[in-house]
Parts: sequence; structure tokens; C-alpha cells
Amino acid sequence: MPAARDRMPLAERVEQLLAPGGPLTVVAAGDPVLRHPAEPFDGQLEPALLARFVEALRVTMHAAPGVGLAAPQVGVALRIAVIEDPAPVPQDVRLARGRVPQPFRVLVNPSCRPVGTARAAFFEGCLSLPGWQAVVARPGRVRLTGSDEHGRALDEEFTGWPARIVQHETDHLDGVLYVDRAELRSLSANRTVAERWAQPTPGTAARELGFDLPE
Repeated sequence: MPAARDRMPLAERVEQLLAPGGPLTVVAAGDPVLRHPAEPFDGQLEPALLARFVEALRVTMHAAPGVGLAAPQVGVALRIAVIEDPAPVPQDVRLARGRVPQPFRVLVNPSCRPVGTARAAFFEGCLSLPGWQAVVARPGRVRLTGSDEHGRALDEEFTGWPARIVQHETDHLDGVLYVDRAELRSLSANRTVAERWAQPTPGTAARELGFDLPE
């Protein structure tokens, strides 16, 4: 039987979520909302409510903290996500991972497709699976299309870590979690990653845990 939340009109659901104020609750893995494709946004939220919802996503992402958050992660099955990455990492990590600062932006009905065949593998985590990380191989360059919260078209290429962020968030909108794409032999607690696998690349982890990285 569907939960009462799932039977509620989206606008009413969002109003209910926003009523307490402050960061929203992040939905944990195992909730069906994370396992079904989200509904394309087509004006289900009127502009003022959409603006409030986007701001709540931003506040929640910052509070977590994270570099991206998709609407299904707060229980709203709409194709909306937010990203922002100040990239506060050492220079060697920044160079190895292609991690450069990304301003706050809103992705509405985004779609990603690979550009070229190069792939890169790094540890990745998720706010909906707290406490764990695993190595995920993803295309190193992608083309993102969609629009922003004002309906302006987006058509942009992302490389390096920003490409990873937008792929992770669009996956959420397709009902996909990073563990679906991960090398499961690499699955590690956050503490273990910090203590053993904090190198700029996961080469040491691959050797010691026994998994392959893309060439």
C-alpha cells in the first residue's frame, strides 16, 4: 500500500516539508522514492513555492554537508537537483581528481551523456547512504542538458569532479544509487577511507582490496 506521502499532491507535500523551516530530512537508502525515476518538472510547483523549495535544498545540502542534493533525497519525486562545490581540498587532490570549485546552481530536468570514452574511478559517497564510500568508475567528461529554475536552457560540458557530481545527481533522478555502479570490493567506512585510502587516487585501495581500475 502506498504511503500517505506518496498519495499526497506534490505541491502539498512540498508545503508540508517546508513548514518547519531549516534543513530538510535526507531520505535514507531503502526508501522507494530513491528507486523510481522522478517525474519531470512541468510547473507542478508555482514559482514562489519552487523558489522556496530550491532554497531548502540549498540549506539542506550545506548542512549535511554535501556537494549535491536531488529532490528525491528529501522525498520529492521531481527531476530537480542542486549542486555546489567550494572544493576545499589540497592541491595534489585537486589536480588528480580534477576537482575545481563549482558555484551554486539548480538543475531542472537534467540529462547527462558521455563525451568521449575516457573514464575515471574515485571513492564516492552519498548523503542517503551515510558512513560509507566506494570506488565508482564514471565518464570523465559529460554533456549536461536541461534548464535552471527560471526555465533558462542549460547545455554545458563538465569534466573531472564536476562531471562526477552531475552524474551522481542525475542518477538519483533516475532511481539509481552510486552503489549500483560501484566496485563493491572497495566499499569502505568513512573512517577507513580517512585512515587508509586518503591518497589522491584509489590506486593503493585497488591493490590492497583486489579490484581493477579503468585503464
